[in-house]
Amino acid sequence: MTHPFTRLLLATEHSVYDGGAETLALALARRCGLPLAAVLPVLSNPEFEMIAPQLAARADAEAAVKRQSLEATARAQQVVLEVAVRRGPEPFESIVAAARERDADLIVIRRRGQRGLLANLLVGEMVSKVVAHAPCSVLVAPRGARLWQRQVMVGVDPQESPDAACLARAAAIAADHALPLRLVCVADGAGAQPQAEQALAAALAHVRALHDRVDGEVCRGRAHQALIDAARARDADLLVVARHGASSLARAWIGGTAQKVIGLAECPVLVHVNPPPSPAA
Repeated sequence: MTHPFTRLLLATEHSVYDGGAETLALALARRCGLPLAAVLPVLSNPEFEMIAPQLAARADAEAAVKRQSLEATARAQQVVLEVAVRRGPEPFESIVAAARERDADLIVIRRRGQRGLLANLLVGEMVSKVVAHAPCSVLVAPRGARLWQRQVMVGVDPQESPDAACLARAAAIAADHALPLRLVCVADGAGAQPQAEQALAAALAHVRALHDRVDGEVCRGRAHQALIDAARARDADLLVVARHGASSLARAWIGGTAQKVIGLAECPVLVHVNPPPSPAA
């Protein structure tokens, strides 16, 4: 059986904030019989290592303990796990680089860590940058996340043509887990209702050829809140949205509606990322 994702990468600092991401990544790997790669970023740079070698050594020792703990958890769940500790000045760069090197098709990451001066209120700065620059889809997990068992929901943008790849991915996930799929399109006012209904109809026509348990609805209100409310009302435990634009535009995208959806949803949020086009011959 072909699963929607086959090359999984867990990005974790193995803190209390990473529990949901680790649980989801291990559950996906175990369910699909896949090996799991993990990257454990360690903040470091040459100046730091030169000026404070004792602190650098302590960071390495702490990373080694975390690595051993992760490996022990994976063994207990009968998951083959390979953990790479990567040092660098920007943790998100270490994660994105690991995803590129491994040709990962899914990064699993926490929603946020400890809040600080450089952290966004809803989504951690590191996570925002991973989502913005990732070469593959990103599954963002709240602390108490569990593998979906009830319903998959996907947001449909009324301003864009149906994202066939995103819809196909959502349908594949729902089919793989034998779950219903619900499409939600948000109209921000009465005047936007016809356009939203048209977008939803086009998306439904596409998805019904891929999955036999699908329906949809048009909601009104602010986009992020309507999606979150719909997921709660329909008891969805996975919400799928698409990342729009090239990486230069993704920063703006993650700063708006999508950031609020990721930050406020009670369930995991899968940010679908279309793979980059193949270079011209």
